[in-house]
Amino acid sequence: MPYVTSAERFGIEKGRQEGRQEGRQEGRQEGELLLLTRQITLKFGELPAWARERLECATTDQLEAWAERILSADSLEALLKEVIAYANRGMKK
Repeated sequence: MPYVTSAERFGIEKGRQEGRQEGRQEGRQEGELLLLTRQITLKFGELPAWARERLECATTDQLEAWAERILSADSLEALLKEVIAYANRGMKK
């Protein structure tokens, strides 16, 4: 087994931590996507391809905003349109 310096061990551990953090973030985003997809399907019916594509390309912040606003949205189009404007307002702050 080759000798590993303290600096190398530190680098290896830091890489592992970053990998775990990225994995958790990806898992969280996938979970939010699945839940929001179910909520939208229950409220508005089967997702059209354009909506599914928009959801799959969304950031975590967008998914969270949609999840909050689905309760008051009258249509799928209004939900996705309003959230884009809502997300853009948040980015300008």
